[in-house]
Amino acid sequence: MAKRRKSGEGTVRQRKDGRWEGRVVIGYDEKGLPKTKNVLAKTKTECAEKLEALKETVGSSTPDKCTSDMPFGDWMDFWYQNYSKISLRPSTQAGYENHIYKHIIPSLGRIPLNKLTQNDLQVFYANLKKNGRVNRTEIYGEGLSDRSVRACHGCCRTALDKAVAEKLIRVNPAIGCKLPPKRGKEMQILTSDEMQRLLIQAKEEGFYQMFLLDIATGMRRGELLALQWEDINFETGEVRINKQVQAVNGELIVSQPKTKSSNRTIILPPAMINMLQEYRKTNQSRWLFPSPVKEDAPIVPSYARRRMQQTLERAGCKKVRFHDLRHTFATMALEHGMDVKTLSTIIGHVSSATTLDIYSHVTDTMQKQAAVRIDRQIGKTDAPMPQEEQRSPRPDQRSFQPYQPKHRKPGTGCVYQINDHLWEGKYTPVGADGKRISRNVYAKNREECEEKLAVMIEEMKKEIEEKRKNCTTHNSGNESNNNIL
Repeated sequence: MAKRRKSGEGTVRQRKDGRWEGRVVIGYDEKGLPKTKNVLAKTKTECAEKLEALKETVGSSTPDKCTSDMPFGDWMDFWYQNYSKISLRPSTQAGYENHIYKHIIPSLGRIPLNKLTQNDLQVFYANLKKNGRVNRTEIYGEGLSDRSVRACHGCCRTALDKAVAEKLIRVNPAIGCKLPPKRGKEMQILTSDEMQRLLIQAKEEGFYQMFLLDIATGMRRGELLALQWEDINFETGEVRINKQVQAVNGELIVSQPKTKSSNRTIILPPAMINMLQEYRKTNQSRWLFPSPVKEDAPIVPSYARRRMQQTLERAGCKKVRFHDLRHTFATMALEHGMDVKTLSTIIGHVSSATTLDIYSHVTDTMQKQAAVRIDRQIGKTDAPMPQEEQRSPRPDQRSFQPYQPKHRKPGTGCVYQINDHLWEGKYTPVGADGKRISRNVYAKNREECEEKLAVMIEEMKKEIEEKRKNCTTHNSGNESNNNIL
């Protein structure tokens, strides 16, 4: 007996004329009848390959009629493209598409929608946790993180909720699944000593203004990098925060902030305004923090993160995330008496409840201290004041000597790290015609990039020299002809 192909795989058969035909269902008409497409080939193997290519082409097409027995993968794609995608930001879309098209559909896509069970989903989540990672397994291991598994579950549950609402299925099998525990990322803050050392080292690195402005305002990284000079009113000290920078699939996107509360105006102190006015004299770009490699573009968020990690390491500070500079600002503000409502407005939270939830460890201490003050006033007691979390003793700042990075010699080009596995070398000399020319090389590590860059520089120097000689010879020939004439 011939092996039966699974639902959704299509059919392959040999026609009477000897050719092979592959056919797959791509949707349904108004009467609920299937609509198909086919491919033809001389051999069965070639036909199967063409059929797979056809399925990839039409796999994301929207079915004209949704039925209870349609493949779960078709429903997931239909739900995402028509109900979910239109309301998502570009970065969120990239996350959803990664979960749906790399994990959910390849694993569960062929199961009929009305046959999908809670057991199918539970096994799927277990497999994700065990060996679900597709890329960079040598760094992060074979299993997905708890957060990614929960994100896949969220997509499945929301899509199945819609299927219930559309009466395609009676109950949502995703309800009641056991999931990995929800763990928030640990929040860390820099001590006063670490902040000072970070800023001292940042002056040597050339990123002093960026780190200082972030610590002084608590802006998100994307908001900070999206700032332009037109957003700052130097007379009033106001800064408009109305956009953010994001990297989506390798492309830099400037978009609106996620929430209405993120569109805000904050006031900078006079000392910060004076610092920015001095900084503007050395910065001709419209961006406060322009890209060092691309014209008229802001710094890429991942590049800012890498430079911060490098600066922290050279300053002898503990390793923290860029977002922890925001936490550092908020913690300092609360400890120095700023009320929660004002802080919530400055950092762009939707409500004060969000601020209280994130910084409960600080506000708890503040409440205890307030209670003791009231007790001292009313009860006339000598109750001891609760102490804030003990910080490490602050050493003498004069003992810190910043690391001074080596400056490259003129004519040796520049080397930049684009991401964890890609380096770029760039050389921009003056050509034989007096105009600057630029070329790049790429490598997986710095050493390989330096080698490729050195070879390219030698080749470009020889090329420029030859062009100059040719130009000189050509000009001399023209002068001789003129003298003869």
